Amino acid sequence: MFILGNFIEAVSKILDIALTVYMWIVIASAVITWVNPDPHNPIVRFLRNATEPVYRKIRKLVPTYFGGIDIAPLIVILIIIFLQYFLVNTLYEIAYRLKAG
Repeated sequence: MFILGNFIEAVSKILDIALTVYMWIVIASAVITWVNPDPHNPIVRFLRNATEPVYRKIRKLVPTYFGGIDIAPLIVILIIIFLQYFLVNTLYEIAYRLKAG
């Protein structure tokens, strides 16, 4: 069972890294909206393409504009933090128990 434990541990580490990278993409996307970026810039297009589909799904479920401020990035970051604390830690624990027992 240690092979399955190692596999689950590797998946949880990769998931943790992917969630952290995406959180930084969300932060960069939110910061870039504070200025008037060139919409043809490849970095701006990448940030928008990477975040807007998630923002759209959240905006359908929850009103995210309060006083002219869009809180969709904040909601995405909170979801990422929840997934890191719950899902990643649960996978770590499952891997540990499979390897120990």
